[in-house]
Amino acid sequence: MKNEKKAEILIETIGLKKFYEVGKVWALGGVDIRIERGDFASIMGPSGCGKSTLLHMLGGVDRPSEGEVRVAGENLADLESDDLALFRREKVGIIFQSFNLLPTLTVLENVLVPVMPFSSIGGNGYREKAILLLKRFGLGEKLNNSPNELSGGQNQRVAIARALINAPDIILADEPTGQLDSRNGKEIMELLQELNGEDGVTIILVTHDEKTAGYAKRKILLRDGLVVSGGVGQAEGRKR
Repeated sequence: MKNEKKAEILIETIGLKKFYEVGKVWALGGVDIRIERGDFASIMGPSGCGKSTLLHMLGGVDRPSEGEVRVAGENLADLESDDLALFRREKVGIIFQSFNLLPTLTVLENVLVPVMPFSSIGGNGYREKAILLLKRFGLGEKLNNSPNELSGGQNQRVAIARALINAPDIILADEPTGQLDSRNGKEIMELLQELNGEDGVTIILVTHDEKTAGYAKRKILLRDGLVVSGGVGQAEGRKR
């Protein structure tokens, strides 16, 4: 009998809590989840349950009040500010609901924004890589257009190309179909499925929509800052 290859845990949270002084509220009350490399997980729950807060913790955008976020075994809390910025730049790509494209830049320039401070536009092959990504996503003829000349679905494809420019291990998608109609939303989710299945990119998706969550391989359900299903055990953690 062949030995099965053990799955690699890429992301793990241990007793993760977040307290906001404004409002005196625990946004996360003790969350334990594990995400394997190559996984595609959706985080669901009602508004205010802590979905986006959890996503920010996983991406190193915000620091926990208590508990740990470990990526490839490394506790993000142990990283100095410069190392944490390097982690976010090289290991994580983020896709936003509102696209967050710069209207004064072209489509191609928007994709290159994450690497502009570190190399010239034409340096290190980034320009060629950006063009290839845009062509792959059906935007090869839109390189010199501005975002306001594109549809919502096209803008989200630009945002996905931007998230991929540094070949990150992890893509974090915060309501990526929230501003799209059903057709464009379906196309974006199929594109994320392709990136996960063919490219092996680990994707964590926040959504309130059951249909959108159905594109993922697994679902993590939050309620009142706690995991009620899909985590490590059930109803992990305990609110203060």
